[in-house]
Amino acid sequence: MDTSYSKKEKLKSKKLIEKMFIEGRSISAFPLRLVYLETPFNDGVTIKTGVSVSKRHFKSAVDRNRIKRLLREAYRLNKPVYFNNFSTQCAFMILYIGNEKPTLKQIEAKMNLLFEKFHDDFNKN
Repeated sequence: MDTSYSKKEKLKSKKLIEKMFIEGRSISAFPLRLVYLETPFNDGVTIKTGVSVSKRHFKSAVDRNRIKRLLREAYRLNKPVYFNNFSTQCAFMILYIGNEKPTLKQIEAKMNLLFEKFHDDFNKN
């Protein structure tokens, strides 16, 4: 798996996002939260991922967009390490639930912890 985050890998379906929040499972590594759901895709992608930042904590769109860029970059860099041999098709939504502006280093460290927890949780089931 390469270190790109292509258009095919982005989670955009509103129906799937709603279904994910209703039926999906959740893992937290503060200030990040991962909601995931096993679901089949028609385009051959194993993982589709979306990111979100609460408007309640960050009123300024500039701040929200900056954090979303950091989340996508941390995901992109760590994706090959954790999901190289992953064959199950899943939809991910990564939420930033903190209320302070993070740095890339902080987000990357928490993203690693979040993916470790995900692998432990996913392999239990």
